[in-house]
Amino acid sequence: MEINIPGRGLIKIKNLLLDYNGTIACDGKVIPSVKEKIEAINKKGIRVQLVTADTHGTASSQCVNMPIEIQVFDNSNAAENKREIAEKLGAEQCICIGNGFNDGQMFEACGISIIVIGEEGCSAKSLLKADIVCKNIEEAFDLILKPNRIIATLRG
Repeated sequence: MEINIPGRGLIKIKNLLLDYNGTIACDGKVIPSVKEKIEAINKKGIRVQLVTADTHGTASSQCVNMPIEIQVFDNSNAAENKREIAEKLGAEQCICIGNGFNDGQMFEACGISIIVIGEEGCSAKSLLKADIVCKNIEEAFDLILKPNRIIATLRG
């Protein structure tokens, strides 16, 4: 997917990096609308990656039958792990969505970053590093599915 943002330039999105708890899941359970939206994003040719320390230990079982790659890592270096994953994938070609403090480095690295407030809230420090703020994951996914919304929000 390509997004040409006036004042910012052309961004080619190949990957979507998703945080799990507080972003696509609440209390360790995937939010009902997530599977359908991830399938629609995947059909647009965007590779979907779940990057998580998996606090509740439910990511793999909750994301079964979704077109998503799951990367679980040690909780002690979550922020660095997320940034490193973005960089290995070519961070400038990644859009990311998260809500926590450990998403801040990923937000700074990725071409476009979206923070969701959701039922679990969001980190105020990461909020300041995000490009776009959404009330929930459905709104964040709809930005990707309707990229003119991103252009309208980020144009210079």
